[in-house]
Amino acid sequence: MKKLLFIIAIIVTASTVNAQEFKKMDKSPMDRAYYPDGAPHRAFKKTEAKKTALEPQIRVTYSRPAKKDRVVFGELLKFGKAWRVGANESTEILFNNDVTFGGKNIKAGRYTIIVIPTATEWTLKLNTILDGWGNYGYDASKDVASVTVPVSKSDKVIENLSIALYEASKNTVHLKIGWDTTIAEFPITTK
Repeated sequence: MKKLLFIIAIIVTASTVNAQEFKKMDKSPMDRAYYPDGAPHRAFKKTEAKKTALEPQIRVTYSRPAKKDRVVFGELLKFGKAWRVGANESTEILFNNDVTFGGKNIKAGRYTIIVIPTATEWTLKLNTILDGWGNYGYDASKDVASVTVPVSKSDKVIENLSIALYEASKNTVHLKIGWDTTIAEFPITTK
């Protein structure tokens, strides 16, 4: 009887282990952009001052879909419709300190990024609904700030959605988003 129970326990354990398989690699891998850019590598700096200078202030977590010979803006992404800025989970921005965005004081914390693109300008909205998939849970009443900027054109096709954060001027960081041949830059005032 003990042997039979032991064999049953092994079979149940083995079937449980096999049921927990890893998911396949996603077509739109997740990535992160930091300000300052070298923040993830600050531990390799030789002095405390250099490490401190690279403490992360802003981080964007997003998935990077590919263009794949598609017309992105106006077709794949409809003009005037909310877009999650990427693929899969909603794109999130983390402010480690209070900032100003769209003339509003924004408390340190996590926010979802939603963009409403048109042919000539994009409106970026910070929203308080977190951990969503796409913009299916998007609720405009949860927007806390927005900025509208003109778009520019890239000389080269940007195959995968790309996001960068850089210091455009003293106390002003630009959130730069590019895909296909479209680029938009949104100013964030740091304190």
